[in-house]
Formats: sequence, C-alpha cells, structure tokens
Amino acid sequence: MKYDISERYNCVIISFKGNLMGGPDAETFREELHKLIDEDKKEVIIDLGKVKFMNSSGLGILMGGYTTMKNAGGEMVICQADKKIESLLMVTQLIKVFNHFRTLEEAVAHFDEEE
Repeated sequence: MKYDISERYNCVIISFKGNLMGGPDAETFREELHKLIDEDKKEVIIDLGKVKFMNSSGLGILMGGYTTMKNAGGEMVICQADKKIESLLMVTQLIKVFNHFRTLEEAVAHFDEEE
C-alpha cells in the first residue's frame, strides 16, 4: 500500500497507488490521520485514481479513516475510483457512506462550498 500526502486548496489529498489491501501500512495510515487531526487539518480527499485493486482490508482502511475523521469533526471523501472499485463500493453499500466524486476538482469544490 503506497500513498502520497499533499496539501492543496485548503484540503489534504491522500493519493493511493497500486493495491489497497491493508497490512502493516494500515497502522501507519491511521497514525497519519491522527497527525492531521492534531494539526486541525480535517478536510481529507482520498484519491483512488491510481488504485488497481482493493480488497476487504482496503475497504476497512477507508472506513476506519472515515470514522476517525468524522469523530474528530472532519470529513473524508473519495474521488476518481475506477469502475471496479466503484462497483465494490456499491456491493458493500459503502457508496452510501462516502461522498464520492468523479474528479479531484469536484472533491475540492465540495469543500469550497462548505466554507
């Protein structure tokens, strides 16, 4: 599980790459989210545009992150999921939990509208 964290447009963008399948990096990701919360950075966009495969552990990572941000008074949205990942979100009904946007720009605009 690889990811990059960047900040743009008053949002934190976490871009995952490759396979999102959990493992030891899941704890590192959770720690990163807590650091962001400590820095009062609570508007997070998860960019799934470069994710090739996601399993149930990957879904668990996303749900854990979503819950962490929500409990801290923030929000985590996803963008650019391909058709396979989008169908996985539909089957698991998580499409109803996450705000999902086709593009990064739409996700950023979502946070701009809230201000």
